[in-house]
Amino acid sequence: MAAEGQNLAVACAKAAEEILAEDIEVLDLRGVSSLTDFMVVCSGSSMPHLKAILREVEVKVHGWTEAKPLYTEGRVDSRWVVLDYVDVMVHVMHHEMRELYALEDLWGDAASVEWESSFSEEN
Repeated sequence: MAAEGQNLAVACAKAAEEILAEDIEVLDLRGVSSLTDFMVVCSGSSMPHLKAILREVEVKVHGWTEAKPLYTEGRVDSRWVVLDYVDVMVHVMHHEMRELYALEDLWGDAASVEWESSFSEEN
């Protein structure tokens, strides 16, 4: 069964954490945006690190939940890639791009989701 909503967002964050993505945030956009329900934002420090984060999020999340992104937007050499799971959008950004676009500020009305202790691979 494919995961939805908050459980999928938390799985994405956990997978990113396992490959050492930095500054991982999960935002609840329900009632704030019609674009998606949850947004995961994380940073990487180099092109190889960004590629590794993208690969691991896709592989681990699929293994844990059977979910696959419907779309992938952007390229690693642009330093910003989005995995679109419909209910969840995962933004994998180089530190410089994250500072420049400040997505957390843009979505300042969104609640932050406490994810670090709320996921197990059995979910």
